[in-house]
Amino acid sequence: MKRVLVIGATSAIAEHCARRWAQRGDRLFLVGRDAERLQSMASDLQIRGAAGVETACLDVNEVAAHAAVLDEAERALGAIDVALVAHGTLPDQAACERSVDLMLKELQTNGVSTVALLMQLAQRLEARRSGVIAVISSPAGDRGRPSNYVYGGAKAMVTTFAEGLRHRLHEAQVSVVTIKPGFVDTPMTASFRKGLLWAAPDTVASGIVKAIDEQRPEVYLPGFWRAIMAIVRRVPDGVIRKFVR
Repeated sequence: MKRVLVIGATSAIAEHCARRWAQRGDRLFLVGRDAERLQSMASDLQIRGAAGVETACLDVNEVAAHAAVLDEAERALGAIDVALVAHGTLPDQAACERSVDLMLKELQTNGVSTVALLMQLAQRLEARRSGVIAVISSPAGDRGRPSNYVYGGAKAMVTTFAEGLRHRLHEAQVSVVTIKPGFVDTPMTASFRKGLLWAAPDTVASGIVKAIDEQRPEVYLPGFWRAIMAIVRRVPDGVIRKFVR
């Protein structure tokens, strides 16, 4: 049985991960903003076989509140074996270009709050010299594009921070797994036209749980995104400006 902390637990991908851990009989601690939704999830996960499920509410942008919630999770679980940081938003790029305040808010939510949580989790797991920290980043952080560079910039921060943290924690036997899902059909992307590159949240969740089990450093989901982004990173700037949104 593993003791699993899920931050951003009410997101579609995180919920499907939690279901898989519940079916294996793991113990879960769910963190999110919506208390009613968290309780509904907890009841469902108990039925699915979880050894236990507890919850806590947190606005991730209230960084001063992070430590108390992590303390609560450790008390409830006994210790954290796996922590998945999965919260985030999908910014309106055009709106961010019109408002610096909005841009900073989105960078705070998708970047700064995430790395703040990663650092506090690192301190706790490093002291125990065991565990896995997993964080959802994005292929959008691999290359700046005109249509989503606010989101991509935040995710680039997360990816680079997690990479450095991975190297730091290696000797402490703590693994850091960076997860880069491509297009996923979730409520957050409901307004998007779907195509062949889109994946279901349960498919992505399956890959996340496997990557955490195997303690893989970085995983693109589905896997074909690794090849796509290897090409995109090599495309000349002029081509990006002319053809890529």
